[in-house]
Amino acid sequence: MVEKIYASKEPVGILAWHPDRLARNSVDGGQVIYLIDMHKIATLRFPTFWFEPTPQGLFMLQVAFGQSKYYSDNLSENVKRGMRQKLKRGEWLNIAPVGYVNNPKTRNIEPDPVKAKIIHTIYQEFAAGKHSLESARYRLSFFGLVSRSGKVLSKSAVQRILSNPVYTGRIICKGETYQGSFEPLIGNELFETVQEQLRLRSKPRKSRHKHDFPFTGLFTCGECGGAITAQYGKGNGGTYIYYRCSKKFGKCSQPYLRDDLMLKQIRGLLQKVSLPDGWVTAAFAQLERWEEEEQGKLQSFAQKQAHTLTETQSKLDKLVNGFLEGIIEKETYLKKKDELIKLKIELEQQQTLFGQKAKHWVEPMREWLETAHKAGKLAFSDDYPDMKQILEKIGTNRRVKDKRIKVEFVRPFDSLLCVKAVRGDVGGCGEGKTKGHRPTSGRCPAMSHVLNEVRTFFEGEEG
Repeated sequence: MVEKIYASKEPVGILAWHPDRLARNSVDGGQVIYLIDMHKIATLRFPTFWFEPTPQGLFMLQVAFGQSKYYSDNLSENVKRGMRQKLKRGEWLNIAPVGYVNNPKTRNIEPDPVKAKIIHTIYQEFAAGKHSLESARYRLSFFGLVSRSGKVLSKSAVQRILSNPVYTGRIICKGETYQGSFEPLIGNELFETVQEQLRLRSKPRKSRHKHDFPFTGLFTCGECGGAITAQYGKGNGGTYIYYRCSKKFGKCSQPYLRDDLMLKQIRGLLQKVSLPDGWVTAAFAQLERWEEEEQGKLQSFAQKQAHTLTETQSKLDKLVNGFLEGIIEKETYLKKKDELIKLKIELEQQQTLFGQKAKHWVEPMREWLETAHKAGKLAFSDDYPDMKQILEKIGTNRRVKDKRIKVEFVRPFDSLLCVKAVRGDVGGCGEGKTKGHRPTSGRCPAMSHVLNEVRTFFEGEEG
């Protein structure tokens, strides 16, 4: 508009609702007043504001422009202050990211019942190495997560989802991190694992052929300590996969191991630390009973502690009243008060520690049961990435020597080695080398004995 006024050969008039519609900063206001002085603007008309091109009119117009600028600056500060307060409260500022929905009542975000589960699943699968960005697009599409136009998400959109820290409960605003008050969808450990996968995939190795060697990086050579790698080999009219020592540390005499023979041994290892089929339901039921017992103990302990705390607080109140009334001397008051305060703090700490100890061993044991159950299923499946992941979790010092795989099972998975069950080639007590495992003699322990041993381990770990 200003350019047209400058270009006009005749003076013009402007119709506006209010002066603040013409200018909310000093530059625009100065332009309008300068054009009036240059007689480029002959008149201004407003429904609620009077103006005449006189010194008094120009002064009042300048005052109106100044008020408009003040209103704009003040509004900007109020908005910024409101945003800062929302961030301090941990509230999300904008439209909810994928996996969340905006809640107009709380003015915050909350997990979407369906999409939140999809986000959690794609993070787990990507962390396990099951997907690239390309395959993750179609995996999300399979779950029904697509763009607004109904098309498959782009790779950049998938990468934004997989690198957004909001899913861990963090808000990043202008380079500063705030703790969100909304429910996170994933843990920090899973998020960092996915970020590492993204970094690895951002610089892929150049290769003429795409290799599928699922168990590379899992074992080391039992002779020289080099990593076990894989390669293709031809023989007997076909192409086979062979695992061998990389010979990183020099010459090594270890022979090659064909992939089907390695897979057979891995299946056997998984079977060794799997729950027997007859144990699964009973083991989970036993854990549920123990959890209920712990909850009962916790409630009983909490009631007892609450009663003791009430008595202590009552004694403290009486002590203060006695001192204020002059019944108790100051020296006696201070000494007794110090004793009661120490007792109160000790009771509160005992209550917190007992609650934590009662809760924290249950979840690790449930995870142990689920892992052992999953190991049994994977032993008869072809899900190689999950087989590798489970073996990394349950075994350490994984070596290959003379075409034999040797693994030291970590506690408490080694407890299952003492179980004799119908598992093919799985043996009982004393079979296989385990880390910290002491095989028992005679008959193998019953289910209750093994579960008690595992529970004792997790309670000790928590302690």
